[in-house]
Formats: sequence, C-alpha cells, structure tokens
Amino acid sequence: MNLHFPVPKVHACKLTSAGEKSVRKQHPWIFENSISKLDAPYQNGDIAIIYGKKSNKLIGVGLLDKESMIRVRMLSFGKGATLNQAFFNQRIQEAFAQRVSLLKTDTTSFRLLFGENDHMPGCIVDVYEHAAVLKLYSLCWQPYMALLAEAILSINDQLEKFNKQKISTIVLRLSRNVSKSMYIHSELKDGAVLYGRLEKEVVVFREYGVLFSAHLIKGHKTGYFLDHRDNRRKVGAFAQNKRVLDVFSYAGGFSVHALAGGASSVTSVDISKQALSLASENASLNGNFKQHICLAGDAFEIMNSLIKERKSYDLIIVDPPSFAKRSDEIPSALTSYNRLIQLAIKLASKQAVLVMASCTSRVSSDQFFETIEHALQKAQRTSHSLVRSYEILEKTFHDIDHPIGFPEGAYLKTIYIQLRK
Repeated sequence: MNLHFPVPKVHACKLTSAGEKSVRKQHPWIFENSISKLDAPYQNGDIAIIYGKKSNKLIGVGLLDKESMIRVRMLSFGKGATLNQAFFNQRIQEAFAQRVSLLKTDTTSFRLLFGENDHMPGCIVDVYEHAAVLKLYSLCWQPYMALLAEAILSINDQLEKFNKQKISTIVLRLSRNVSKSMYIHSELKDGAVLYGRLEKEVVVFREYGVLFSAHLIKGHKTGYFLDHRDNRRKVGAFAQNKRVLDVFSYAGGFSVHALAGGASSVTSVDISKQALSLASENASLNGNFKQHICLAGDAFEIMNSLIKERKSYDLIIVDPPSFAKRSDEIPSALTSYNRLIQLAIKLASKQAVLVMASCTSRVSSDQFFETIEHALQKAQRTSHSLVRSYEILEKTFHDIDHPIGFPEGAYLKTIYIQLRK
C-alpha cells in the first residue's frame, strides 16, 4: 500500500508543573490540561519537543494527537529522538528481545508490541503465524505507517532462527475512535492489508502446542486475546479427569486447553452464541471432543440454574469482561466479583480448584484479591460452612509479552484457589 503523508512538523511544547512532573516520572501521556504553551497549528502525528516549565531544557519527545485528551504520546524521555526507520526498528527489536523465551516454546502467536508498555503509546502489534496485526488507538501514528510496517518485517530473520514462520502479511486494525475520525486517510480502513496478501481472514496458530484460530478482520481486538496464554496453559495442566466449568468463555481459550489436558467434561458459558461457535471451532481443531457442552446466556443466570440442578465441577474458571470503564463503576465491579465467587463456590466439588480473573484496570490487584478472599472467608463462616478450608495456590499477572511499563498498563490479575468443602 502506497500512502503519502506530509512530512511531520516539529513543535515546541511547554508544560505546567504537573505536566513536567509526570514526564520526569516517564509517564507516557501528556494531557491537554498539562500543556501551558504549544506552537500551532499542528496535525496528528506532528512531533512535540517537550520543555520543562522553568528550566527550558528538553525533557522529551512525543507525537501530537489533536483529537484526544491525551494530547501528546511520549516516545523519548530526557533527550531528543530522530523518528526515522532506525528509530522504529530499534523499538521493535527491543520489544522482540523481551519475548525470546516465549518463542522457544511451541507457540506461534505473541504480542510483539504492547503500546505504552513498549514505549510506543497507542500502537499494538500481535503476530499470528505469518500474519502481523497492527492496531492503532491514536491517529498520531498515521504518518508513520510505512516505517512501522518496515520495522515489523525487521524481525523476520530472528523468527527464522526460532523456526517460526516469517511475517508475510500485515493487517491494519483501528480502534473505534480512530476509524470514525474525519482525519483518517481514505485508504486506512479497519482490516486494510498494509503489506503482502491476506489469503484467509482466519489464521490457525499454536499456543503451547494447542491449536486456535484468530479472526484477523472481524475478531475482537486483533483477532484473539493473547494475555491469558500462560493461565490457559496452567488450566490445561490442572484439567486431567476433571469436570470443568469455563464461565465467560468467549472463544474457548480455557475450555480448549482443558479439553486438550484430558478433562472428563468441559462446559463453556458465554452470552454470545457466536463466541461459543468459535469455541467449538477451536475445540474441533484439536480433536473430536464430545464432552464439550456450550451454554449461551447471562453468566449469572446460568450459574444459578446450574446450582438449582445440583451440578458440581472440579475446576471452575471465571474470567469476566471489564466491569468498570470509569472510577465511579469500581464499587459495582467489586460487587459483581463478589457475586461470581459466591456462585462458583456453590458449584464447586469438595476438592475443586477455582480460577478467578479480572481484566478491569480500574480495579487494583489488591482490591480484587481482597474481594475474593473476603468471600471465601464468609463462606467459611456460614451456618452450612460452604468452605471448610481453602488455600491460595498462586496469583498471576501479565504474560511475558504483555509487560507493564506504567501504572495504567496493569490490568490482568488471576487467583488460583484450592477449596476443601
């Protein structure tokens, strides 16, 4: 794809005291209200040279986004930067180096670039076999598309060394606000092919030897959720001869690993029939699992129905979507987590393992884990003593290809609980 953009212009940007403090702490975002002076006019993707309030010394370089409250996305701190091919190649290579241990496994999908956490704010790159999916959350990246595509291809020699397929296709995905912008280039559409040819929209990849499919054009995010990869592997290791319940299963990540791990039965629960269809498809990639049951509907209602039917499970995974987009939704999110753990306890067999997860960034790990443990303690104190004792087996966070570089970048937390009833 041949895209032509004006050469980005350079603008001086002076900050408030609060803005300067944030940059000196290497926070990747400068909000509009943290800017005291900015040369105008400017366009999306223009370069901001950041100066301190009093010192007038250069303290960083970022990209301008005229449509977002995050007016500048930081690329460099404490020094200047030349935003050329060498710069972007280096950023991609540095990110790739952090994923090397994952590439040594029987896995052919990984997050190559995790936005702010890899010092490329608003820019995500996921790789599925031969296809890379570049997802943009800001139009500040629009003038750099060719440089980004070339940088992504620069890892091909290293992939070959790990016996992985070279990247031969790069697909563009856009966040909702970017795709609807009046400033988006006419050729930059969600699902556009930036490089190579896309023979099939669905790409099959391996995750620790288990097969899954990524729907690159119409799937959520970049086509699949990679962040729970190691937790799915752990669930597979727990699943031998177990009756498994996977709540909020989506495309069956946990369910399929449990089936591949030898579960005696797996029940996948999700509100979306389409998602459950994907779960069945992913299961079929790995064998003819007749013990896979799909239940479509509201998770709370289905769990209550299963309790009334006196169902019990040896391994229960509860991985709901984000319950809080805003800080004022945190209390209701914690209430929902409390309800879910109580329902899971009632569905648990005498020696069950519960796996509870949260992807709500607004809810801290301490808040989440405390909510779960309070519910467990309450279950111990009930007159019917739903739980005799329990053991926290493990608490996990992000997988290796989802590093955390700033506070807002941390969202995923999971707790493994051994129950004794």
